[in-house]
Amino acid sequence: MTTPPLHVRFLKTTYRLVVDNFLAVVAVAAAVAVLQRTSPEEVLARARVIRPAHWLLALLLAAAVAKLWRMGRPKDVYLVEYGCFRPKPCFRAPFATCREHAHLMPYLVDEDSVSFAIRLLERSGLGEETCVPEAYHYMPPDRSLEASREETELVIFSAVDEVFARSTLRPEDIDVLIVNCSIFTPTPVFADMVVNRYGLRPDLQNVNLSGMGCSAGLVSVGLAKNLLQVARPGTHVLIVSTEILSSQYYVGTERAMLLPNCLFRMGASAMVLSNSPERARYRLTRAVRTVTAARDADYRCVFQEEDDKGITGIRLSKDLATTAGHALKSNIAAFGPLVLPASEQLLVALSFLKRKLLSGRAKVRLYRPDFRTAFDHFCIHAGGRAVIDEVQQGLGLSDDDAEASRMTLHRFGNTSSSSVFYELAYLEAKGMMNKGDRVWMISFGAGFDCNSVAWECVKPAADTDGPWVDCIHRYPVQLPEIAKDI
Repeated sequence: MTTPPLHVRFLKTTYRLVVDNFLAVVAVAAAVAVLQRTSPEEVLARARVIRPAHWLLALLLAAAVAKLWRMGRPKDVYLVEYGCFRPKPCFRAPFATCREHAHLMPYLVDEDSVSFAIRLLERSGLGEETCVPEAYHYMPPDRSLEASREETELVIFSAVDEVFARSTLRPEDIDVLIVNCSIFTPTPVFADMVVNRYGLRPDLQNVNLSGMGCSAGLVSVGLAKNLLQVARPGTHVLIVSTEILSSQYYVGTERAMLLPNCLFRMGASAMVLSNSPERARYRLTRAVRTVTAARDADYRCVFQEEDDKGITGIRLSKDLATTAGHALKSNIAAFGPLVLPASEQLLVALSFLKRKLLSGRAKVRLYRPDFRTAFDHFCIHAGGRAVIDEVQQGLGLSDDDAEASRMTLHRFGNTSSSSVFYELAYLEAKGMMNKGDRVWMISFGAGFDCNSVAWECVKPAADTDGPWVDCIHRYPVQLPEIAKDI
């Protein structure tokens, strides 16, 4: 992105300072005007006339109004700590291994499908260190229930262990448990698996979400927010987000259904949210969800079904990136007014007015708000190179703004609903996060869903431990240029 001239930047800065602080400017101007007409001695004389009882009554009234305002506003929600599953090197799936395995399974996948999958993988933005579950390393892949349970226990328990290790919380401190996984849903459900492993309290409230795809992690955050705002002070919610791949490996030849095999990788995140600021790392400021399932094209954009040979898989539409862009626009319409400063909202309003007044006489483009005036960091769901490109272009972000998303896709692949927390971990591991910084998380999922969650940093990470601990020194990396993404 080109840097505007110095005088343009000066005018923009002045405009934002004046508009964003309009009330303060008016108050200062009014105070100056009053002081010019009234001497300080006259002000003090008028203050002495007021009886002490009246001063006391005014103070009590102000305190009562402040108390009522605090009682009426929703409770603040905080992120106490989070952790991500860090796969071992033995789970790596470099391109050469993928190519070799594909050729060793000719009765499952034909040569054209192999060539397509390898081309897609090379252009996907994934690197050589992304990991798949142990079941994928067998030939043919182990799609059994037992393999899926083993993957589940590995990724979920590792993430939960990490979040407990990084905080001073114990399992008995958890009041609510929310677990989300889209495709694989065994009986008993994942939530009961976590309760059994950690011996959580019998009065625990637990929820298991499925079928929501990559957006389920932020859907869980929104659900936790609603619960915490009506719960007793000091309530803790444990959220676990994952996608289990073992039983979902597609062994057919439909190209649209081969995409998940190429893009999705193993991963999980766990986090603890609370309505108490004690030990908080981030404060949740906004959470907005948009569902576009009323449109048939959006509803079938990510669709589980059988191919013409009866093989079950997930079909990803070729219009996935475009659908994500449309869903993001609808989401921004609701999210933008809640987070954008007054200066940006005024420019949007003026562009709407201009289009209305010049309707039929001239084509007026609506002003695209600059969300960098509201946020310092962006965590765009690492759903694929095309998805990140679409969001970056739609929001007018720089390559630096999309760095965390692209590097997460390169190192870990598409880890579904947990990807945005790998991106948050990247920002902290690089030392980019400071107290007071604002973060916008954006996720997309089946349905079609778009979710936006805004955080404010209360306390940056004290260390760089986490999923990036053994590789952060190598990032960012230069990604190969692709003329047109698949």
